[in-house]
Amino acid sequence: MNFKIHRGTQEIGGSCVEIWTDTTRIVLDFGMPLVEKDGSEFDFRKYEKLSIDELKQKGILPNIDGFYDDSKPTINGVIISHPHLDHYGLINFLNPKVKVYLGGATHKIIELTNIFTPSKNEIKKYGYYKNERPFSIGDIIITPFLMDHSAFDAYALLIEANGKTMFYSGDFRGHGRKAKMFKWFKHNAPKNVDYLLMEGTQIGRKSKKEKSESDIETELILKFNELGKINLVYASGQNIDRLVSIFKACQKTGKIFVVDVYVATVLKALAQYSKLPYPSKSFPNIKVIFSKWTSNRLAKQNLKQMLYRFKYFKITKKEIGSNPSKYVMVVRPSMKIDLQRIKGIDGGNLIYSMWDGYLKKKGAKDFIDYLKGRNFAIFHIHSSGHADLNALKQMVNAVDPKTLIPIHTFNGKDYKNIFKVPVKELKDGEILSW
Repeated sequence: MNFKIHRGTQEIGGSCVEIWTDTTRIVLDFGMPLVEKDGSEFDFRKYEKLSIDELKQKGILPNIDGFYDDSKPTINGVIISHPHLDHYGLINFLNPKVKVYLGGATHKIIELTNIFTPSKNEIKKYGYYKNERPFSIGDIIITPFLMDHSAFDAYALLIEANGKTMFYSGDFRGHGRKAKMFKWFKHNAPKNVDYLLMEGTQIGRKSKKEKSESDIETELILKFNELGKINLVYASGQNIDRLVSIFKACQKTGKIFVVDVYVATVLKALAQYSKLPYPSKSFPNIKVIFSKWTSNRLAKQNLKQMLYRFKYFKITKKEIGSNPSKYVMVVRPSMKIDLQRIKGIDGGNLIYSMWDGYLKKKGAKDFIDYLKGRNFAIFHIHSSGHADLNALKQMVNAVDPKTLIPIHTFNGKDYKNIFKVPVKELKDGEILSW
């Protein structure tokens, strides 16, 4: 068995690993970079007019033979670990004849992202895998393991071929709402694998124990209980764990949970895979605001039926403004125009519940400055989607690899000082055969 990490040995994001035997070639993840080579934020709009060859020359697309053109592909399959753009965001460049393997919920999230955002990652040929059910691509056997992560439907992957083994952690943590899943994994992990490719997003950051989602829920309850204030929560519409924490905090404080059509659609779509709250008769304290930006986008795509499905759960801006302290609303910068039209919410709380690095973006900064101008108090209540140092050590102890390889990290050099197993640092594009 052979493999190379095309991107990820010295950066977070853009993950892509190629694995091959004498007869089979597969790729794990095909992600969009998050940073430029100088460390600045990556913006694909600067490169969207370039050809595939030019994108390969600049190192944006990995240099994999037969991966892009419409001729007979030399890759037998691509496996997507979870629905975050830094793990699948270049899939639209893939040769349409190559089959993509992913979780069913992951595919649904990608399809919804194509509708509600400028992202366009249509998967032409696909197959769904399931937790702990091995499947084969040629002579390579892949076993998915469902992981606790801020992305819904995230997996680690065991790769086996010709008596050789490799374990790809994907992105994971041990403090989310699926913490029991990680606890189960620690007792049932594949043992003594040859190589563990493990993410280290938090290595190099200030070491701390991450808050659990229960901790987040408790902090939200304290804010929601403040009298006379609306509570706006700036959170990702795809961070399902966080949305559930907000919902549960609303239940315990007697608040109405307000989401826009985008978040409502995500929750309803994923409810078929897990017991999730979504706007329905079963969850009368969830209401839907028809935000201008999202409503216009759906109308332009002739998808008004996606709006109509929530008409019985609609709440108006006037209703919210008549008694603001009754409501908790998930917001984002595109909803500024809607907030401008809601009277009586000045002096409320804005709870920022995302990575603080996003605050450097102009859109986020301007949005928060706008709310500060309306005398909103700003609070940061968040927990990372990635493993803290303790969870990383637990992963290494559980898998007990012969060799640990850093990936999805800016600080691979620190692994050898943290973990009590042999560590091998690779460079992007370096081939390892055994």
